Amino acid sequence: MNLKKIEKGVKMILEGIGEDTERPGIKDTPNRVARMYQEIFSGLETPTEEILKHLEGESHDELVLLKDIPFYSVCEHHLLPFIGKAHVAYIPGAGKIAGIGELARALEIFAKRPQVQERLTAQLADVIMEKLKPKGAMVVIDAEHLCLS
Repeated sequence: MNLKKIEKGVKMILEGIGEDTERPGIKDTPNRVARMYQEIFSGLETPTEEILKHLEGESHDELVLLKDIPFYSVCEHHLLPFIGKAHVAYIPGAGKIAGIGELARALEIFAKRPQVQERLTAQLADVIMEKLKPKGAMVVIDAEHLCLS
């Protein structure tokens, strides 16, 4: 991630809206925004192949359900946040299961990329299907989009 480019871009936006970029309250804003973007877009740094590891030596065939997983992401159209909860369920098929923390981690990685809710939902379901080979999987995401509020 190129923090200097982000800082330069934020400074241009501030100048574009008529702000004095040397004003004390604004002077460090480009750097603060660049560091914030580094955090909220950190999912771009994790290759998809590294997402969702299954538990070795564990095997179940009952429904696995994790609900109300909190997350935030950033709408790729407006660069505004959307915040919500995800609900994930799958029925193990190949005997592979993932720890609860791994499911939440997978959601966080995908959410920390410029996103749309539909793609985020599909990416999480797809990685579960690909890595765990379940009989079936379901992902429901309920979110409030600040670009629509």
